Amino acid sequence: MNEALKNGVLQSFPGGASAVAERRIAHLDMDAFYASVELLRYPELKGLPVVIGGRRRRASDAELRGEFMRLADYSGRGVATTATYEARAFGVHSGIGLMKAAALAPEAILLPADFEEYGRYSRRFKAAVAEIAPQIEDRGIDEIYIDLTDVPGESRTLAARIKDNVRHATGLSCSIGITPNKLLSKIASELDKPDGITVLTHADLAARIWPLPPKRINGIGPRASAKLEAMGIDTIGALAAAAPAALAAAFGARYAQWLLDAAHGRDDRPVVTVREPKSISRETTFERDLDQRRDREELSRILLGLCERVAGDLERKGYLGRTIGVKLRYADFAIVTRDVTLERPTRDAAAIRDAVRSCLKRVVFDRRLRLLGVRVGALVREDDAASATEAVIAAESLPLFE
Repeated sequence: MNEALKNGVLQSFPGGASAVAERRIAHLDMDAFYASVELLRYPELKGLPVVIGGRRRRASDAELRGEFMRLADYSGRGVATTATYEARAFGVHSGIGLMKAAALAPEAILLPADFEEYGRYSRRFKAAVAEIAPQIEDRGIDEIYIDLTDVPGESRTLAARIKDNVRHATGLSCSIGITPNKLLSKIASELDKPDGITVLTHADLAARIWPLPPKRINGIGPRASAKLEAMGIDTIGALAAAAPAALAAAFGARYAQWLLDAAHGRDDRPVVTVREPKSISRETTFERDLDQRRDREELSRILLGLCERVAGDLERKGYLGRTIGVKLRYADFAIVTRDVTLERPTRDAAAIRDAVRSCLKRVVFDRRLRLLGVRVGALVREDDAASATEAVIAAESLPLFE
């Protein structure tokens, strides 16, 4: 008997083991996506440690001459969006502060992010995949799930075809994991990066998955990982063998059961090809802390720009929303959110702006600000709201911050 079957790995799936074995779910993850797009723009930087962070601005004369900013010359509070694998070897990763990254890799090259360009390449690679396997779940700008169950061909051959199509359409590489479910495929796509193909069955669980730390499971965050480590659970295999009662005492019955299911590779979630967004938002972190009174004009300009960008996102995606919210992060990292619900859904920038102004009147400005964000929720599709009159409020010249 298959060892995985003896361990009960497949038995709890709806439909039984044979139904699960028929599924072929792929997770495709682009390799260092933002950095790889930038290397297409600057091929002379290939093989060098490169960090992406900060805002895109027009290329300077120095950049046009091939002279790039080094991390050692950076000063500010920006964070790294991503880094090439050469920079990651120094310990630089997404989310790390650029000043800290400069201490780790001072000679690394710093390039600003260009999200419009990344969006174009994202659409290209997804279209290339859809030519071979159209059942796609979009999980973000650089990753997707693909249901290959009904696509003819052997798994590794299919993965190679998809990778070739993506490379032809974009010039970029990706890594693909193919397993019986989404949970395992997410892990598998990371095992042989970059430019890898990993095909696993439940029979491979003990050899390839169980030796990994629990944090490699999508859904086990830093706090849960630290708690598991404190319990002496430092591998997925140890988690699979943990006493259910001990896990329930530490995490609660529901999450404990999910931890055990995940450790045993159990996941029956389908690939969702259509996903309605719950909200659309934009936010920005300032290069320096801003004061509500002294920097009122700058704050008003930034917030008006966020309102306009959210309105543009709503129009492009065909949505209107009723709940308008604002997010503020103070200099001490405390976060405050406020929202208001309109009578009718809107995507009008002026209506969003005026709703934001009403939210700001309920905020105490006793500290300097680090971040501002605008969110529109309670979304409805434009077609569904066609019979409703949009709440369009005439633009005013009053500043958002009074």
